[in-house]
Amino acid sequence: MIDKDMLISELLETHEAAGALLAEAGMACVGCAAAAGETLEQAALEHGLDPVLLVRKLNLHLFHKV
Repeated sequence: MIDKDMLISELLETHEAAGALLAEAGMACVGCAAAAGETLEQAALEHGLDPVLLVRKLNLHLFHKV
């Protein structure tokens, strides 16, 4: 399961489809070096997104869970 404390780099390494989902949510720069060391929550907040909703969307799409 994905959680808000997961690093972007870890998420992208373990779930290739997550990159497209993050870009679709408005986080197109997740592949940059600065984003790699950020948590999902930090990156979401920097992009004006609700981290809880983003995590739910990722889990729904990647695992069919909420």
